[in-house]
Amino acid sequence: MEGIPAKARNLQMNLLLGRLYRITKHNRSAIACYKDCLRHCPYIFEAITALAELGCSAKDIVSLFPQTPMRSGRPLSDCLDSSRWLQRYVEAFCCIASNDYTGGLEVFTELLQRFPNNVHILLEVAKVEAVIGKNDDAIMNFEKARSIDPYVVTYMDEYAMLLKLKSDYIKLNRLVFDLLNIDPIRPEVSVALSVLWETKDDRRALTYAEKSIQVDERHVPGYIVKGYLLLATNRPEAAVAAFRGAQELRPDLRSYQGLVRSYLALSKLKEALSAARDFVKAMPHSAKATKLVGDVYASHSGSRDKAKKYYESALRLEPGFLEAALALAELHKVEGRLDDALSLLSRYLKDCTDDSLHVKLAQVYATKNMLQAALSHYQSALRLNPQNEAAKKGLERLEKQMKGLDPDAPEDDEENDVDDADIDQDD
Repeated sequence: MEGIPAKARNLQMNLLLGRLYRITKHNRSAIACYKDCLRHCPYIFEAITALAELGCSAKDIVSLFPQTPMRSGRPLSDCLDSSRWLQRYVEAFCCIASNDYTGGLEVFTELLQRFPNNVHILLEVAKVEAVIGKNDDAIMNFEKARSIDPYVVTYMDEYAMLLKLKSDYIKLNRLVFDLLNIDPIRPEVSVALSVLWETKDDRRALTYAEKSIQVDERHVPGYIVKGYLLLATNRPEAAVAAFRGAQELRPDLRSYQGLVRSYLALSKLKEALSAARDFVKAMPHSAKATKLVGDVYASHSGSRDKAKKYYESALRLEPGFLEAALALAELHKVEGRLDDALSLLSRYLKDCTDDSLHVKLAQVYATKNMLQAALSHYQSALRLNPQNEAAKKGLERLEKQMKGLDPDAPEDDEENDVDDADIDQDD
């Protein structure tokens, strides 16, 4: 490709060469090729996305658009000024590339009003909502996109992850079945399969996550799913490498969170704190980044006061941020401030239908020995999500407490196993 003189390269040549440079991490050369693409034609969305992710500003990208007159005799720039949709599209991707998810979502939502039922924009909106934790909205938009185009595969692995979080295995099974019939070779399909197998067979799930990376080594969700699987199977060193791989391609909230959790699992507090602070630098006004620093401090008993300050700061930035509220409530519970924990959590009951909120309330009530209230909240959690393991285990413990039994005492079967072992040794 490099043997073709620059002036002789057409649009397709520049696009292919840009991809090749990007894969081989020759970013400056990739930028030059993608810029040439937009000088040929401003509607090459792949080039716009790539330039945004490679650090170009929206102003620089828009300046590349041709200024030649249109058939109407008006310059293209005049047409763009009248609609401004293409500039806004560029701005949205530049916002997301710089971790300004809220700004990017606002622009995409504005574009969606202009082009209702546009599958491409619906998918971009849903993906951003998934990354920032607006899970219900993201699921709704992914489903809307699928209803318009049942053969869409783009970002369907993101949709699969959300269905797994919601424990909606009926929809997840149906989605994977559909994707396998549409295009089984796509990396999104391998990630969706990995998510599906995660609850049944960790090894098989990991095989599918690795397959997605083999198919496309730039597919970020493959690295993220692989990282969390490695964490779940107690391989934090390998998880660090997977999350680092995701960050090199496109840093986002999930790769930072995974990296911090991996370092904490390795008891590398210094590295965990450094990764969390890097996230705060990337997203200085993000409640999630601030909460992540709090998580690092909360992992060490001597720095819980600092953790409390960071959690409170996260809630000031985003008062409805449930994860920060749950983390702060857990801190109150550990330090014996049970009334403070209940007061904090009760504020979220009106507007929240999250099973994790009811689980946390149940745990605090159980610690206060208010067993009936704890029972009610565990039951509420299981009504919202029958697959919630924390609620199931908590309810088991609570039932033992209500019968006057020690919830931490070994099961009868375990005692029998010990007795049998003793008998064997005596024989």
